[in-house]
Amino acid sequence: MIVLGLSEDTLFITQGRFAPDAIKGKPEDRSETAGQLFAKSGGKLLAYYMTFGEYEFLIVCEGPYEGVAISVIVAAAGGGVTDLKTTLAMTSDDMKNAFAKAGSVAASFRPASAKT
Repeated sequence: MIVLGLSEDTLFITQGRFAPDAIKGKPEDRSETAGQLFAKSGGKLLAYYMTFGEYEFLIVCEGPYEGVAISVIVAAAGGGVTDLKTTLAMTSDDMKNAFAKAGSVAASFRPASAKT
């Protein structure tokens, strides 16, 4: 799926927390497991960080939209993570192109409440 003219390999940033049971005892490095999960759904793990603050980890990956969505859903369903938030990330050039395309689409769109 191509989103507003973006390439098939789109960049995503996912943040989340570990479920309480997942962090009992010795913490483990989940970067290899996360990388395998993204690879199986057509994506590629670019970076895996442990973070302090509202979220406990941050993942940067690329891949097709539906592949990344599958990976996030599988991770959430497994019960080891909670509060997942995934954000589409674009370069400034990609954003400029997306706004240009959205502008032309919006110009021809008639909202439901508009009079004809």
